[in-house]
Amino acid sequence: MAGLPLLAAGGDFAFAAKVASIERLIQEARALPDVSQRIDFISGKLLGVRYQANMLIGGPNHPERFVVRDDAFDCVTFCEVVLAAAIARDLGEFETSLRRIRYDHGNVQYDRRNHYFADWCKRNIENGICRPVAIEPSVVIDKTVTWHREFGKREVSMIAVAKATLMDNAKVLAAGDIIGFTSRRSNLDFFHTGLIAFGKGGELLLRHGSQSRGRALEEKMATFVTVNPVKYVTLLRAAEATPVVERR
Repeated sequence: MAGLPLLAAGGDFAFAAKVASIERLIQEARALPDVSQRIDFISGKLLGVRYQANMLIGGPNHPERFVVRDDAFDCVTFCEVVLAAAIARDLGEFETSLRRIRYDHGNVQYDRRNHYFADWCKRNIENGICRPVAIEPSVVIDKTVTWHREFGKREVSMIAVAKATLMDNAKVLAAGDIIGFTSRRSNLDFFHTGLIAFGKGGELLLRHGSQSRGRALEEKMATFVTVNPVKYVTLLRAAEATPVVERR
């Protein structure tokens, strides 16, 4: 399938050409019984893929296009593609799942895209794709965000745990858990996201699309949260669920 569109989705949606590895990884991962194991397997196979910012196509004055590619990721699309592939049984389910993960009710429109990761978390809990990882003590962070100025002021609410709580509770986490790092900026909810992984000796790792290093990679979580201004994080875990076909 290299060099061909993923699916004949019509003029409103565009698939990037290079997606052959997604189909292969879906099939290889199906032998693993648990969705967290499949996320860990698929994300590991995509390490080294280059980082690219501004992956998605669309804007307030431009039609939204449904973009899927496996040759480049930003931090969010890395998690989205891995998660969609892990819960899918074939390319058709992968497409459906990715639409539901990326857009409110799977509607491919610019104003339905999960521009804020707080919305990404909330909607993917509501649609049954993810569930919160319960670690205590936790806090509720309420913010008014304005990062995307075309949407005006937006109130978001985030359940989060402190950096120290994260590091003290590594045994509660599972490989493949989704982690969001809250922002200290007054107008932004999260500044980064990635996946939980573990080293051979059980060391807690972050697997993510790294802008500073230019590729998808894994690194020690302790190093990342020390070098970066991490105060709180949000944690989600994928749920085993059959993708639902959204009405459009």
